[in-house]
Amino acid sequence: MHAPSLPDRSIEAYAEVTPGDRLERLRALAETLDGVRVLHVSSTSTGGGVAELLRSIVPVCVDLGVDTDWLVMDADDEFFEVTKALHNGLQGSGTELTEAMKATYRAVTERNATEIEGEYDVVVLHDPQPLGTIDRLEEAMPNATFVWRCHVDLTAPAEEHLAFVSEYAKRVDHAVFSRAAYGGSIDVPGASVVHPSIDPLSEKNRSLEEATVAAERDRLEPLSFDAPVVAQVSRFDPWKDQFGTLEASRRAREAVPDLQLALVGGMAGDDPEGAELYERVAEEAAADPDVHVLTDLPDTTVNVLQRESDVVVQKSLREGFWLVVSEALWKRTPVVGSNVGGIPLQVEDGHDGYLVEPNDVPGVTDGVVALLEDERLRTSFGANGRDRVRERFLLPRQLADLLGVLATVLDLEC
Repeated sequence: MHAPSLPDRSIEAYAEVTPGDRLERLRALAETLDGVRVLHVSSTSTGGGVAELLRSIVPVCVDLGVDTDWLVMDADDEFFEVTKALHNGLQGSGTELTEAMKATYRAVTERNATEIEGEYDVVVLHDPQPLGTIDRLEEAMPNATFVWRCHVDLTAPAEEHLAFVSEYAKRVDHAVFSRAAYGGSIDVPGASVVHPSIDPLSEKNRSLEEATVAAERDRLEPLSFDAPVVAQVSRFDPWKDQFGTLEASRRAREAVPDLQLALVGGMAGDDPEGAELYERVAEEAAADPDVHVLTDLPDTTVNVLQRESDVVVQKSLREGFWLVVSEALWKRTPVVGSNVGGIPLQVEDGHDGYLVEPNDVPGVTDGVVALLEDERLRTSFGANGRDRVRERFLLPRQLADLLGVLATVLDLEC
């Protein structure tokens, strides 16, 4: 286990983007949790949505006076191949979970658990990867409360994978899901729903000076913002369906000949499939000069790309939540997204974007073309999206929900 480096965050800095009563609620919750030690455990510190959430949540908690730590597992590719199979299986399409794979999972989680020092009142285990540490942690911290924060879509899990995870999940004290629908498949002692959020002050989402935008636009060449740009920002993962987005863009180009597509993604440290899929997508797009496949861009560059694109497509086949939708809407860029997971919570169809069924490539095409051909519509949708995210999907709201859950499971009045 190791503790990642964290940025400085002050709760006061959010006063410009969130209602004052929400900040007061956070301060009151922090007082309720005075003296409580909280530990978050995850599988990676970079490249995924969980890491992005914790990178903001933990320092804000510290600033509020809530004693909070974050530890990241130390593991190799063999372990992450097992946990990626678990992830895929929980979302309905996993490979067989062999006894050897289960043994690898148990060995790595137990070893990591032995490296956690000190006592905590609450331990939050994020997703299936660290869930197995509960075996050893229950012995080491008999008075601790254990919370499983599940970010995965559990609406149609493979039975074998669900059964394996359930053996651990049923022993936590409480589970937190991103949507109510995700908790119906698994037996846990108690459950809450907390929608994820974006951090409007992070490098990926903060406001930028014009000079910075101009410099980053130049850095993205040969992509040109003098012609229509459609972007998809996501990990290179089969569930994100970059190939479907590529096909939709080719169809849309029949109506908008100068359309350009940017497929942008990072490599999560706990996803061994990422590099292979990136190569496949790049090979498929290689012959098309108007398709740009980009990886591991700095957050500021992604910020500018989402801000300067005309439309963002987020075409998942299955999805836990996918905060890149709110990232785009926060920057006033309309979204054409799949009607799966947390995407329909973020996009109101016909108001700030369009929702289509996950395999509906023609529907994606129609939504993209409609937005590219109507600047007034894009502007209206963009403004509506900004307002929706401000109200529902910024970090102070999520943090208030999370601290409220922790206070409740500890039976503290708040």
